[in-house]
Amino acid sequence: MTRFDEKGEVKSRVVIGKRVYLRPLAKEDLVYLRKWSDDAEIRGLTGEVASMSEADAEKFLEKVRADTERAWFMVVIKENSRVIGEAGLLRMFPAWRTTDMSVIIGEKEEWGKGYGTETILLLLDYAFRQLNFHRVAIGVVGFNERAIRFWEKVGFRKEGIERDGYYYDHKYYDFVMMSILDDEFRELHGGNSS
Repeated sequence: MTRFDEKGEVKSRVVIGKRVYLRPLAKEDLVYLRKWSDDAEIRGLTGEVASMSEADAEKFLEKVRADTERAWFMVVIKENSRVIGEAGLLRMFPAWRTTDMSVIIGEKEEWGKGYGTETILLLLDYAFRQLNFHRVAIGVVGFNERAIRFWEKVGFRKEGIERDGYYYDHKYYDFVMMSILDDEFRELHGGNSS
């Protein structure tokens, strides 16, 4: 059963894993979003166009809070309560049981430690088991081969290319569209990552 409130909004909650937990985005988190958006490498790898101003960050928070088609979380290390990233579901369409996903581990010194994998598995578990979605999709910039391999490792499959769908550093690049279905997730991960 999909967990939406009487207004049709997703009931956000804390999602707890072994080493990280996901908690709803709060006003005090905007400093992190701005910091990560100021990093040109992160922007390039995630498809972001420009840095986020303070006003942009405030608007994003308002949008997240008002958007019934989005559930947004901050990624926090359990051991030390350090915020290291953001993750969310967007363009949620319960009638079709489909949604898109976004994950950014913004603290680069935490890359390669498994936090991103755990975050994705927690978010997929939340999408499939708690919100009853059937399909989760993501778009990956074509030159980010590391990310493509990563998404394949957790079970996503390539399903199409948006040719020249991304303009970065005075060049056009493809977007690689990928998805995973609930039965594929359960087969690979047992349906429970926490």
